[in-house]
Amino acid sequence: MKKLLMIPFTILLLLLISACGNTEEKDTNSSEPKEDKKSGTITYESETGPVEVPADPKRVVLLSGFTGNVMQLGVNIVGVDTWSKNNPRFEEQLKDAEEVSEDNLEKIIELEPDLIIALSTVKNYDKLKEIAPTVTYTWGKLDYLSQHEEIGKLLNKEEEAKKWVADFKQRAEAAGEDIRAKIGEDATVSVFEIFDKQLYVFGDNWARGTEILYQAMDLKMPEKVKEMALKDGYYAISAEVLPEYAGDYIVISKYSDADHSFQETDTYKNIPAVKNNRVFEMEGNGASFSDPITLDAQLEFFKESFLGN
Repeated sequence: MKKLLMIPFTILLLLLISACGNTEEKDTNSSEPKEDKKSGTITYESETGPVEVPADPKRVVLLSGFTGNVMQLGVNIVGVDTWSKNNPRFEEQLKDAEEVSEDNLEKIIELEPDLIIALSTVKNYDKLKEIAPTVTYTWGKLDYLSQHEEIGKLLNKEEEAKKWVADFKQRAEAAGEDIRAKIGEDATVSVFEIFDKQLYVFGDNWARGTEILYQAMDLKMPEKVKEMALKDGYYAISAEVLPEYAGDYIVISKYSDADHSFQETDTYKNIPAVKNNRVFEMEGNGASFSDPITLDAQLEFFKESFLGN
């Protein structure tokens, strides 16, 4: 009788072991960060392999251009790169953050970070990861919206990141429809910037609002711009050939200390967009970022510029 009772018990035990095994396999194959509740960490699958990072980071150091992504997700930043620190749009939120660099490891150590985010080209990577878990990204490997979702995953805030992305896409697409209805489906837009005495025209993925204009809003770029700047993201030109790259509308990312004397030339003044008052000048400082805070501000700038609201 005892032997008969042992048979179903043995089967039940095997089923329980099998179920546990299946659960473990499912967890192993999951692409979601795995949380260790005991240690308060998650395992993030980075470009360089799995990294154990805080599930709720409190002191983040950024050696990259992703500062606005972290800020939008409400995570505390204690140190940032020079470009971020000098970004006027970030000034208030970063007032207590220290300016740091990859060359000043002592200062980073003093900040006691629990997470460091950097670019894949960062120096001293091996030394940085001894200070705190360090995750690097290759600039441009992901599109600007996917990058925000990826950083959301790193910070254990993926749902919040996805929610912002979905909302931004809806707002930008709606604005694009309104703008195309006003200026015409075939109207073209060009984006220019003077930096370090060189004039540049931009493609559809090099910040300065280009992702919004060309990707989210589906506005058109002139054929010459498409030919020369679309592949690499930007193209250096001389002021003399600027009319060849000028669209029906022009956006200029403008630094206050840059040489904009080309705007005083007859070549520039005779461009139809200039003569028709279709040039929109935006602040150059901070325009080279593609994070949610910058994108939200640029979206409002374009709505006001093109639609007057």
